[in-house]
Amino acid sequence: MVLEIKHTKKLKTILQSKNTYLILIIICFLFVFIRTRVIKYESKINVTSVIEGVVKDVDVKENGVSFIVLSDELVKCNYYGKDFQDYYYILGKKIKVTGEVKELKNNTVFNAFNYKKYLYNNHIYLNYNVNKIEILEDENIFYKVKNSIIKRINNISDNDSSVQAYFNLFVLGNKDYLDDNIYASYKENGIWHLFAVSGMHICLIVLCLEFLFKKVKFKNIIVSIFLLYFLFLTNYSASVLRCVLFYLFNLILKNIDKDISSIKVLIIVAFIILVFDPFMIYNVGFLYSFLISFSIMFLSKKITGNYFMKIFKISLLSFFVSLPITASLNYEVNITSIFLNIFYVPFISFIVFPVTIGSFFLPFLIPILKILIIILEKSNLYFNSFSLIKNIPKLNILIIFIYYLILILAYKNKKFLILAVVLIYINDLIYLMDSNCYVYYFDVSQGDSSLLITPYKKEVILIDTGGIVSFNNSNSYKPSDSVIMFLKSRGITKINSIIISHGDYDHMGDINNYLDNVKISNVIFNCGNYNELESNLIKSLKKNKIEYYSCINNLNKKDYELKFLNTKIYNNENNDSSVLYFKYSKYKFLFMGDAGVIREKEIINNYNIRNIDFLKVGHHGSDTSSSKDFIQSIKPKYSVISVGKNNKYGHPKESVLNNFQNSKIYRTDLNGSLEVKINKNEYIIRTCNS
Repeated sequence: MVLEIKHTKKLKTILQSKNTYLILIIICFLFVFIRTRVIKYESKINVTSVIEGVVKDVDVKENGVSFIVLSDELVKCNYYGKDFQDYYYILGKKIKVTGEVKELKNNTVFNAFNYKKYLYNNHIYLNYNVNKIEILEDENIFYKVKNSIIKRINNISDNDSSVQAYFNLFVLGNKDYLDDNIYASYKENGIWHLFAVSGMHICLIVLCLEFLFKKVKFKNIIVSIFLLYFLFLTNYSASVLRCVLFYLFNLILKNIDKDISSIKVLIIVAFIILVFDPFMIYNVGFLYSFLISFSIMFLSKKITGNYFMKIFKISLLSFFVSLPITASLNYEVNITSIFLNIFYVPFISFIVFPVTIGSFFLPFLIPILKILIIILEKSNLYFNSFSLIKNIPKLNILIIFIYYLILILAYKNKKFLILAVVLIYINDLIYLMDSNCYVYYFDVSQGDSSLLITPYKKEVILIDTGGIVSFNNSNSYKPSDSVIMFLKSRGITKINSIIISHGDYDHMGDINNYLDNVKISNVIFNCGNYNELESNLIKSLKKNKIEYYSCINNLNKKDYELKFLNTKIYNNENNDSSVLYFKYSKYKFLFMGDAGVIREKEIINNYNIRNIDFLKVGHHGSDTSSSKDFIQSIKPKYSVISVGKNNKYGHPKESVLNNFQNSKIYRTDLNGSLEVKINKNEYIIRTCNS
């Protein structure tokens, strides 16, 4: 007994020492850096046609099912068989799958989302396309309960996708069922964090459980067991993990030192999580949860006033603390989110969340839930229509470090917050004062899209938008999404001109995505008649009061030369392509659209075009373009082929590639997007895959 008291006192002394937490933080940062930045991880599975393991996560899509299998390591599996819906409830089952490895790709557009890196940070190094699934063993009792919950959600939702989505959000912590547009509007309004099950929701659950078991002797143990299972239900999401571990360690450590502060407990919890999984440092939910919780605890004495004033102060604090994280994700922040949270925090936390949980157990409440969902989504879309969005170009690590240093100083003097705002605008100036000219050739799969940025962003010109024809209306993927994210990362919110080389979908199909997300000054069409796509676009341009022109000769400015190499009307969409000659300083660029051999001959006869530095090869390397005579005449130093990986057309053709023996070739299917950075004396080439 005496020995136990001595150990308790010693542990209490350690917990009370500030040096303990400083040492924990230093050890943690060193450990995380070595494990995530120094050591490289690869799949250890000897890849064969068969993989066996337990299903840890399932996501049913419109046309297939994807799931995570724990074999010797985690493996991402994708199955597109006609019977894919039969595997909706395979969570926790041991299965055997046959198939083949699918290559994981990095992002092919600069500064866009990197799916391969995302999986890597979640310890998934192998992607597998499945041909056949065989169930070997049923799930254990924990997974049986979880599968029964999933079945209940599907049954009581009564085919209402919105109700199903919110059940999955708040009961299972799964956002995959939420409508893409609704999800995007929540993100844009800066209130998405309210839908991640976190501290507020866990507190409500704990209060309810403590009320139910208030007369039970082992109340804390029962609550702890329930929270641990809830953690399992939500697939160990970062925010729930933080809340549950904080609750458990708070109970344990309070028995040793009743005066231990919440901040110290939070540091211990963060240390434990990062020691077990250092890659959690790249988890957005982890960063949001810990940074905001730490800040609120640290400044709790200054968060005073009535309930709504406290919410406003917490919202303002959360906005500033999380700004670099939000900006790094979307390259923009919504300033109105500070005020929107005053309404949405109590509405979601104390009304929508409890009613959703209540409806799960008492389905007669579902009509009320439907009304609340309508109010929530309609009001969110309404506020979304006049949001005050601030674009924040990509922040470098030095800017982020200085920003958080300023926030620390603001603890003593609120006036330092002004410096934090000034720093964000200084970051804007870094991009605005860039004196280089840039030419980009984007990977938009089987399509074309290029960008010209003159010094100091005086002119931003987009040549074609790309676009993938989809026969599945549920397919929301657009190649231009990545390009728009790139524009935001460069601080570009306005495009002076969009030049449509011609009316094929793979060259202009995504233009509406730009009209919805970027300010456009004007659109320029090629020579010739308008097809249906172009006619529909003109209607949209008139509706949005955007000027448009066709068949012009040049866009020359003081800093550069941009000519349209017009010849005649061919009444053929490809040969009527706008062919563009761009010259900056002494460097020459040629963009061929889909112009064919006939057009190439006309250009040779009508224009003196020689010694081109960069050629955007015509028609994706098709044998209808890039004749030997034309290539020998213009003598391109570098040639860029915009082409989709393993495309059904077989582009680029081998016969065409043979014509470029004296030109270095870059291909978007192999090299990803290409950047040419030009100053007065030289240029630097960078590829997204380099």
